[in-house]
Amino acid sequence: MDRKNGKKPPPIYVVSGGKGLAGNNMVQSLLIQYPNHNIPVVIVPDIGTVEEIEKIILKAKADGGLITHTMVNPELRDKFNELGTFYQVKVIDFMGELAEYIDQHLDIEPLKHPGLYREINAEYFDRIEAIEFTLNHDDGLKPERLHQAEIILTGVSRSGKTPLSVYLAMYGWKVANVPIVKGIPVPKELFEVDPNRVFGLNISVPNLIVHRIKRMQSFNMPTETEYTSEQYVREEIRNAFFVFQRGKFKVLNVTNKPIESTANEILHIMTERYEYGGRKLKSPYREIEK
Repeated sequence: MDRKNGKKPPPIYVVSGGKGLAGNNMVQSLLIQYPNHNIPVVIVPDIGTVEEIEKIILKAKADGGLITHTMVNPELRDKFNELGTFYQVKVIDFMGELAEYIDQHLDIEPLKHPGLYREINAEYFDRIEAIEFTLNHDDGLKPERLHQAEIILTGVSRSGKTPLSVYLAMYGWKVANVPIVKGIPVPKELFEVDPNRVFGLNISVPNLIVHRIKRMQSFNMPTETEYTSEQYVREEIRNAFFVFQRGKFKVLNVTNKPIESTANEILHIMTERYEYGGRKLKSPYREIEK
């Protein structure tokens, strides 16, 4: 809230001919200096016409918002600034002054291609985005967002869900993993997503016990507990199978199998099941409200 008058501050619009990544980074880099500012930031991507520019300017005028933009097309950039002045809307041009300076000192015609930096570095940005998503959805976190995952792994504790998730994320896949714990219901969302994206990890009893003992030893904790007892482990694995069967999930045997091998198996299955190998090609950026 605005501390001076108690009202919610007007939004900052980040407008771009691309996806708004550069502009948003600049705005967020400044806003982080103002804790609890509560200023809404709205990314408006893929702007390419004068009509679209005028529409966002009128929207900002209506709610008292500020507009920032990173338009690389000089004609659209000039029109943006001109309309901002005409409608008396504050417009901050992140690109204009620097572009004019470069134009004056280089005898090179600019490409005028929005989003070019991200396109050239798309693989890198996809990987970073996937890693962030995967770490934020590790070990059952944020089950309400499971539908956003491209791959979902599920299985008992120490069956290798997290390292396999991170490995897949390194190749640009958004992965979530859901633990199956005896006596604790799995999130309902696990049975609401596309089951062809869910993989159940099965592991042998002796192998799982070894992994759990090593885990306990790494924390200097007693190793002879229910968590590592053969009877309890067998019950957990059987319970996991019931979950796999209920969801009709593909079951993968990960016993003594390298992560790379299991990952390749998953990606091979995804390629057979889906166009684009199962990649969800949706923009992660929020569009302007219609």
